[in-house]
Amino acid sequence: MSLDTGVGDGSVGGNILAELFYPVFELLFDADGDFVGDVERKLAEARMPDQVEMYVSRALGVGLLVGGLLWALGTLTGYGVFSLGLIDPEALSLGVPAPTPAIQEFLRSLVVPTAVLVSGLVFGSIGFAIGFGGVVAIPYSRASAREREINLLLADSVSFMYALSVGGLNQLEILRAMATAEDTYGEVSREFQSIVNETEYFGTDYRNAIRQQSLETPSDELSQFLADMLSIVNSGGDMESFLKDKKEKHLRTSKQEREMTLETLELFGEMYMTLSLFPLLLIIILVIMGMMGESDERLLYATVYALIPLTGVGFLVLVSTVKQDEPGDGYLRPDGGSERLRQTSKEGLFHFGLIEAFVGRFGVFDRIRNREGTYKTKQIVSAPHIFLRDNPLYTLALTVPTALVIVGVTVASGNAPTAFDGWVDRPVWSTFVWVYVPAYLVLAPLAVFHEWSQRSKRAITGKLSESLRKLSSANDTGQTLLESVETVSETSTGKLAEEFEVVHAKVNYGMSLRDALVEFNNKYAVPRLARTVKLISEAQEASSQITDVLTTAAQASENQDDIERNRISQTRMQVAIIVMTYVTLLGVMAILQTQFIDVMGGLSSQADGGSAGGAGGAGFGGGGGVDPDVLSLLFFHAVTLQAILSGFISGYIRNADIVSGVKFAVVLMTLALGVWIYVG
Repeated sequence: MSLDTGVGDGSVGGNILAELFYPVFELLFDADGDFVGDVERKLAEARMPDQVEMYVSRALGVGLLVGGLLWALGTLTGYGVFSLGLIDPEALSLGVPAPTPAIQEFLRSLVVPTAVLVSGLVFGSIGFAIGFGGVVAIPYSRASAREREINLLLADSVSFMYALSVGGLNQLEILRAMATAEDTYGEVSREFQSIVNETEYFGTDYRNAIRQQSLETPSDELSQFLADMLSIVNSGGDMESFLKDKKEKHLRTSKQEREMTLETLELFGEMYMTLSLFPLLLIIILVIMGMMGESDERLLYATVYALIPLTGVGFLVLVSTVKQDEPGDGYLRPDGGSERLRQTSKEGLFHFGLIEAFVGRFGVFDRIRNREGTYKTKQIVSAPHIFLRDNPLYTLALTVPTALVIVGVTVASGNAPTAFDGWVDRPVWSTFVWVYVPAYLVLAPLAVFHEWSQRSKRAITGKLSESLRKLSSANDTGQTLLESVETVSETSTGKLAEEFEVVHAKVNYGMSLRDALVEFNNKYAVPRLARTVKLISEAQEASSQITDVLTTAAQASENQDDIERNRISQTRMQVAIIVMTYVTLLGVMAILQTQFIDVMGGLSSQADGGSAGGAGGAGFGGGGGVDPDVLSLLFFHAVTLQAILSGFISGYIRNADIVSGVKFAVVLMTLALGVWIYVG
């Protein structure tokens, strides 16, 4: 059942289904039972507004409908395999002793109906489990995703609240500020939105709202934080000291959790070494069995074209369940900013910034918009490398059509084989034309511009901690935040110092400091930078003397630097394991090709009078002969697929970004191509 049908989200069709199957829910479930209570809690944690009774009723409806369809399919399948003669009923027997021939014949007559009934029940049970379990699993999955993001952002969120308390905001103002910071703190901010909405729209006392949210949040860490905050609120304790202690605690906890994740990835790297060698061992066994005339060549094709990709993709999915992605897109969209800020925050390839706010009022604004479009087009044409650096994925719009055209021209000219025999006769050339040329044209530019984009962002974040310390020191001497920015820009070097100089110039020309900082952040769109800028921009509105806030921002940034260094150090070993495993696999396949297949194929051909290996020129001969060209093609495709998958897995483990694996894939593919040009 597709999640887009609205079955799990209370659509009209889903509500009708829930009403129809509500009597079934009352018959099967206790409304006060543990299962229903657990689902109700997960619905609240997932922020799904469905009533638990209607939701479980809807899940029952989906499960029974899917189960009924698969029951019918299973029954027809069971009947068909006997009616079409695919299975002989005489071949099925439990070995039940029969005292007389009549009873034995009666038992045989029950074989087909029993098998059909069992087939229908098995298929129907699987269908019900898929339908019912799939719908019930939706709130569990969403709650788990929210918990993961909350735990990742909680340390920075507490630092943000501490900065606000240092700036002089009271408890309610801190809650409202957190509720409006969704662009930076994501799911943590949504938890505080629930608290604020309860107090403002339902008249609930904010203490009770905090208590209720501590029970409904999916994160145990946030639940404990809210419970501790409530005790401080009720006792009239010092909120600033409380937030300072919690900030330090959660920064340590965040670092420890990242270290545990890296240790798990280390285990996964060792697992991959074993998993990736399994297809190789299976290929060797199948080749030996094929030479003996005891193997089906379809198993070899299935190993190369199905088992290797499934193993790689499965491992990638497994890593994604542990690897922690950086939450957020890095863009700040502050409420209450200037019109210029609101429009420039939306600026992109098809949005022209500030002028969009005036289009439609007078004809002159429409003409200005057209001129702005022409100006942006000229900018892109005059410096396309800058545009592609900022938007690496747009290279696909150029490289994919180019690759298709080149392959099409090669096919039309007859230089690219289209029949299987042509692939077998020229395995390296055919694979180079159909796989390597498009891969190089598409992946190489993407890798270059993606790495360039990442380096430009690292030029900002690399000196962020040091610059924040300098800002804190300058602000501590009595300088305003703007004066501190000017001082740091004059006494520092690098890209970040240049951006500080631009921020200072914008403020001198009339822009607010907050808007200038937000525009600076949105230029690079790094989630880590966005949280730092959000913290500083909110705090500076309360006071220009924010030394403690800048120190807090520096501590959070330094904590992130430590985590980053540990990640780079430990993932380097995992990438090395994956690459060396692939090199080992490539070496074994090359040796198998040059020292084993050709020799054994020649001996087999001599034994069969030179006729078995040429039977159709397509693989395993009936007399145990092996066509070395077919095996060379399969081996080359195996190492190519393994190169692509190993590359993307290496990049994802390295940076939690699938695109960063492109460079590894290109390098490993080139290595495979070079080896096979020599041995193939």
